[in-house]
Amino acid sequence: MAEILKRNKALAVNPLKVSQPVGASLAFLGVNRAVPMLHGSQGCTAFGKVFFVRHFREPIPLQTTAMDQVATVMNADENVLLGLQALAEKSAPALIGLPTTGLSETQGTDIHGVVKQFRHAHPEYHAIPVVAVNTPDFTGCLESGYALAVRAMIETLVPESAHQGSAPADNGPCETSRRVNVLAGSMLTPGDIEHIKELVEAFGLVPIVFPDLADALDGHLTEAESSPVTVGGTRVDDIALLGTARATLVIGASLYAAADVLHARTGVPEHRFDSLMGLDSVDHFIHVLHQISGQPVPAKIERQRAQLQDAMVDTHFMLGFARVALAADPDLLHALAKLVVGMGCEVTVAVAPARAAILEKTPVAQVKLGDLEDLEEAARAHGVDLVMANSHAVETAKRLGVPLLRAGFPQYDLIGGYQKLWVGYRGTRQTLFDLANLRTEHGHHDVPLYRSIYARRDGEAQHATPEACAFH
Repeated sequence: MAEILKRNKALAVNPLKVSQPVGASLAFLGVNRAVPMLHGSQGCTAFGKVFFVRHFREPIPLQTTAMDQVATVMNADENVLLGLQALAEKSAPALIGLPTTGLSETQGTDIHGVVKQFRHAHPEYHAIPVVAVNTPDFTGCLESGYALAVRAMIETLVPESAHQGSAPADNGPCETSRRVNVLAGSMLTPGDIEHIKELVEAFGLVPIVFPDLADALDGHLTEAESSPVTVGGTRVDDIALLGTARATLVIGASLYAAADVLHARTGVPEHRFDSLMGLDSVDHFIHVLHQISGQPVPAKIERQRAQLQDAMVDTHFMLGFARVALAADPDLLHALAKLVVGMGCEVTVAVAPARAAILEKTPVAQVKLGDLEDLEEAARAHGVDLVMANSHAVETAKRLGVPLLRAGFPQYDLIGGYQKLWVGYRGTRQTLFDLANLRTEHGHHDVPLYRSIYARRDGEAQHATPEACAFH
């Protein structure tokens, strides 16, 4: 069990964390025809939008209530009411997400009460769900904000099921009976989610991924030049039908609270996975799919497993005893630590921006709650060969003189980082290759050749040495 070291300073010198409102917005962006509207100043939304655009390299529909000095001091409820009305009139979204920010939380806004006021004043927009969620950016991180938004959407959109407390009946070979819910955590990239869909479909099941970033933010061209709402993602109607699925797969410990709510409302059996990186974790996932479907494991997936095993053999020479520094949100930090420790690496530094229960299970001696300055100082003290973190750590890695494998959000200096595959047998295999190649390119070499003292060198006659005579 890892020891959690609390913060020892009152500010972030080299920030690692991304705020809760950005995480909540990311969850809403995974819903079809949705639009997040942050309740805060224009600057709060602008910074988040910059992260999204630079990471995904796509236009992002993100709105704001535009609190100014007067609204901040007096009352900003009118900003919310006018913003909701404008969005409902002009964009007709399928869902409006309403995360708070540090500014509105400090003011003391009752965001849920404001939504009730909007419902009372504008019954004509009753069909448009408005999901309010408290996500102050002075606490938590992207992961916790994302999880809070997912939970809020379940509480708002998923009705109490007649099967509450028990599994829904099997309706035969229809699509509904083959549905499997996938609660996708914030650590998953669009590439990860796309691969998870393929694995589920390989067993004859129909995955309903929520939120579905692979359908909304996978980087595809559309006929429309721009859209005021999200294009792609989980349909609101499908979210309401989560209670009709055969099972729920929960990927990421941060979503366990949301999964509790879903299970209490629907009674759908669930299976939880801390991560899908590494041989053991993927084996567990594949075994669960086999149990749910009753189908044998496809030969294609068995071959992918064998390919991963071969990659583990090929890369363990470069990764064994490598000293790694990790900085990421709790779910991703746990997954990366478990993967590299399983390959014989030593995690000398682990830094997370916020506390979470999963950190105590992370296979490292200590996890520091802090920023990238904490990572840099600890790496100099304990030594490090490789850093795994988001793009904020580029300069940190340069100062340490070690390579950086970019992981997490945001990745603004790497094309296609948002689409990288990390999970499953294929993703784990590629990650091991990437780690091994970084080690090889930056000074790691194979064991040097041993030259016997008895061997003849070019241009020299072979003579019997005293040591050779003594040996014989």
